Amino acid sequence: MEPAIRTEHLTKIFGGRLIAVNDMSLEIPRGSIFGLLGPNGAGKTTTFRLLLGLQRPSAGRAEVFGRPCGANAVVVRGMIGYLPTHPKLPGNLTPIEYLDLLGRLCRLPREVRRPRFASLLRAVGLLGATDQRIRTFSTGMATRLGIAASLVNDPPLLLWDEPTAGLDPAARRFTLDLIRELGKNRTIVVSTHILADIDRICDHVGVMHEGRMIFNGPMRDMKLRLRRDDFSLDLEGSGQEIGRLAQQAGDLEGVDVRVEADQTLLVRISDVHSRARALAEVLKMVDAANLLLQDLRCGQNETENAYLQLLQEDEAHGFQRFDFDAGHADDAISGDPPA
Repeated sequence: MEPAIRTEHLTKIFGGRLIAVNDMSLEIPRGSIFGLLGPNGAGKTTTFRLLLGLQRPSAGRAEVFGRPCGANAVVVRGMIGYLPTHPKLPGNLTPIEYLDLLGRLCRLPREVRRPRFASLLRAVGLLGATDQRIRTFSTGMATRLGIAASLVNDPPLLLWDEPTAGLDPAARRFTLDLIRELGKNRTIVVSTHILADIDRICDHVGVMHEGRMIFNGPMRDMKLRLRRDDFSLDLEGSGQEIGRLAQQAGDLEGVDVRVEADQTLLVRISDVHSRARALAEVLKMVDAANLLLQDLRCGQNETENAYLQLLQEDEAHGFQRFDFDAGHADDAISGDPPA
């Protein structure tokens, strides 16, 4: 099956100086919720703008559902619902007026537009704000309206850039739940630097660093890159007793133990040893020390650990990252001005 998105050696250089996207080749499967992860400035937004045809690549190419992206790719843009970070919306309009304007631009008949707007505003929780001007909206309300706007044309592909940026916990949970629901019948690409969001909703992930895609694959594959298995044990007892337990458990073969925040044991088990057997030995020691086990967590912060490991490996590779066979990119060095 044709992937939802395919890029081949996609490169964007601004002014012959700034490499925003560096020789990116990836495929995003249809029907996936794909997390585009990376620190600020990694090239995530530029990648979206290249897919939308809002900027021209310096080298390489991109396709959406088998169709080439570009400035004149009107059909491609019609298949994409785009949500920018902190969407700038016309403050003098009401939500219905704004969605109606978008529906007209998408050439939706009136009999299709009006029922769809009501459904969208209900889905994003803005039915009670239909008579308000957009300029009175909070950040969370503006993001919800931006989400509704990205769905006006019922597109099969959604590109959402930092959709939870600046949201309070309730609005963030709402947005993540909505992404999970929409992902049942659409392909969604979510750009973010918030690791917890990726962990909750995504089944595939791409990690960008300094414009380059340094990992692309299923979430489980990224987590398997961890060299050790971690367990966190929250205990109730004196600091002296917990410290004594940590010292005893650390004598076990293949087990490394340290105390965090006075009451938590972080237990790391090397790959060559049985996780179940080693953890069972540690738990026996907890029981023998008459300490109360409050909580036990497996793989604490595993997504964060895998992500940081990827970044550290990419920085350590240095010139090994250079592809000496990539002659296709020679003509990109001169770059071109921003679109």
